Amino acid sequence: MDKDTILNNWDLSTVPSPCYVLHETLLAANMEVIDKVRRATGAEVIVALKANAMWSIFPELRQHSDGATASSLAEARLVFEEYGQPAHTYAPVYSENEIDEILSYSSHITFNSLTQYRRFSERARQAGVSCGLRVNPEYSTVETDLYNPASPTSRLGVRSVDLEEWPEGAEGLHFHSLCESRPGDLKGTLVAVEERFGRFFPGLKWINFGGGHLMTHRDYDENELIRILCDFRVRYPHLRVILEPGSAFTWDTGCLVASVEDKVFNGGVNTLMLNVSFACHMPDCLEMPYKPVILGAHEPLPGEKCWRMGGNSCLAGDFYGDWAFDGGREPQVGDRIVFRDMIHYTMVKTTMFNGVTHPAIGIWQPERGFRLVRKFGYGDYKGRMS
Repeated sequence: MDKDTILNNWDLSTVPSPCYVLHETLLAANMEVIDKVRRATGAEVIVALKANAMWSIFPELRQHSDGATASSLAEARLVFEEYGQPAHTYAPVYSENEIDEILSYSSHITFNSLTQYRRFSERARQAGVSCGLRVNPEYSTVETDLYNPASPTSRLGVRSVDLEEWPEGAEGLHFHSLCESRPGDLKGTLVAVEERFGRFFPGLKWINFGGGHLMTHRDYDENELIRILCDFRVRYPHLRVILEPGSAFTWDTGCLVASVEDKVFNGGVNTLMLNVSFACHMPDCLEMPYKPVILGAHEPLPGEKCWRMGGNSCLAGDFYGDWAFDGGREPQVGDRIVFRDMIHYTMVKTTMFNGVTHPAIGIWQPERGFRLVRKFGYGDYKGRMS
């Protein structure tokens, strides 16, 4: 059964609103693709917590990955405590008051600059942590500047022109220039990486291809990815190859369930007022921007009645639109609005701006139905304030 069929036929009547709901069957489908790549290539595929830190599913992810990557002290500790193994850690900058604790939770650590490497790498090696350096290939096919880390002026990674020799003791090279990308994007990136940094490969033990490999997308050709990885490993058999996709593990594995609380008609625009916020609970919709899929709705055709979705924060721009509902249905107060693909890069980026109610988190299990994992309340909001 494909994802469309599953998502259009599950029973959400027992799900509270608002709530993020992950569907176990959809997660299992993604794991099959990731395992296929791991088995066929021998590359290590690790989970990037920056995309999804839902630690209640770590036992499942652990069975279908080779570890996890962290980008902060909190993520590294969560990997160590809940994933049950040390993290591959990279952060744009490390602080003196955190570095020793980060090292205690890490097996690998990547430094963003030569100055950070010189400052902390000896302590890392003394702690038994393998050190790497992030480089900037100055090549990217990412069109949205907000998500492009490989511009010549980027603060992320060291450029080839600034790297006369490889720093002593650095065992790994890390690059990241993809975002929800396809195999052809990786292929072009590898050409740039090898041209600029290939002279250092013989002295390395591992190379980290970063994230952005959206191998579980329906339009992604994982067989082409396998060919690219196998070809690279033939050319550099001594290198451990590591990929750290974020979105791929939980891509299109669940929804954000919301409710219509009011209907507003102003200036010729119909707006459904929801109990969720784009600004607080779906920020990438406004930042990227991108228009999410709503189950039972579609892009309006000429002449169809359109509906804008309005968020419940006081931000004037907390809305998105427009949609038309299947069969000409007119939404009513109390109706459910179900946003598709809201598990990755959603829960990890939410805020409690305005103190608006934060969506609960749950898991849908085909045999047992809905299971509530976490519900948020006033104490969560107050605990973040002073």
